[in-house]
Amino acid sequence: MLKVSTLDNGLRVVTQNMPGLETVSMGIWNYVGGRDETEINNGVAHLLEHMAFKGTKNRTALEIAETIENVGGDINAYTSKEITAYFVKLMAEDLSLGVDIITDIMQNSTFEEKELDRERGVILQEIGMYLDTPDDMIFEYWQEKAFPNQAMGRSILGKSEIIKNISRDEVKKFMLSHYNPKKMVVSAAGKIDHDEFVSSILKTCTNLPSGNSNKREDAEYFSGEYRENKKLEQIHFLLGFEGIDYHHKDYYSLLIYSSLLGGGMSSRLFQEIREKRGLVYGISSFSTSYTDTGVFGIYAGTGDKEIKELIPVLCDELRNSPNSISEKEINRGKAQLKTSLMMGRESAFRRCESAARQLLVFNRVIDPNEIIDEINSVSKNSVEKIANYILSKPITISSIGPIKNLETLEKIQSRLN
Repeated sequence: MLKVSTLDNGLRVVTQNMPGLETVSMGIWNYVGGRDETEINNGVAHLLEHMAFKGTKNRTALEIAETIENVGGDINAYTSKEITAYFVKLMAEDLSLGVDIITDIMQNSTFEEKELDRERGVILQEIGMYLDTPDDMIFEYWQEKAFPNQAMGRSILGKSEIIKNISRDEVKKFMLSHYNPKKMVVSAAGKIDHDEFVSSILKTCTNLPSGNSNKREDAEYFSGEYRENKKLEQIHFLLGFEGIDYHHKDYYSLLIYSSLLGGGMSSRLFQEIREKRGLVYGISSFSTSYTDTGVFGIYAGTGDKEIKELIPVLCDELRNSPNSISEKEINRGKAQLKTSLMMGRESAFRRCESAARQLLVFNRVIDPNEIIDEINSVSKNSVEKIANYILSKPITISSIGPIKNLETLEKIQSRLN
């Protein structure tokens, strides 16, 4: 059973009791992320997430980790473009420890200089790891060209020179300026009693940050290109378009189009380009939404010779796809979405996270039956319509590897027109 309470300070608390479980997942989701940064403090949201675990007025970094791991639990966090989350997974009998730790790091982190200096090194290594992983960086470069000179296009990790020089005061200021109970959701799922949980949050959340910064610039998509001729065994290639936001009426239609296009081994692109022609090792499509925009694209890993044939075939598949969609493909896409939804319902953490994100984005928790109804209402016409809409937009491409045989952006665009 799902229950939601809103405290006097605007903090929302949502729980989902899952009979049969002996564990619980809980955390605090903040409607703050990379999009809330400026050019000069790019990476601060992610650095803040790291620093939250590096000691509070009450505990050292080791004590934070030991408190959870001594009872067999797990503590973690992540930063995305729009959300930062801090969470634990543990036995239900140890929930009070999780509440104490998560609320402590949200209110009493000290951001000690020695810990900050140490964590800079960790994040610089993380940046280096990504730079050495072209199939990860290809997405970063694409985003930067699609949304240039704006927060939406900048890396979550930030730039090395910024991370090296950002001060303790800047990290603390970002938290105090942007974190606010009205932009937070405390979510728990598993073996949980709502009233008891709300009571524990009331007792522990007495000094949350009260930042009043709500400025988040609108995203503006541009067509662009990133090319890096690099000595690699494979070309990493990404072709993408502006997508749609979470609130778009054809949100699920686009997910189904992405699924039938490149969502698995039975998808069109995998069958035509990988299985029949052997032009790639892997090829897939994706659709990612944000509050005011989205991205839709195709990633492929191919060889320097195969790229000559790959681009024309890929463009033909994209151009012809909206007019040849079958009911069988749509039904398969619907089945995949509904199965994914139901599998997620069996995970305490997935339910915990989903409820928090929905409250932040939609200001309500959406009933699964409503989502299934939305998926079932997708039609051949709605998929064709959204596919034509997306493919009519200007493209952005990014590529890394031996790309001497890769066509120009203009020529690839002309193939799609």
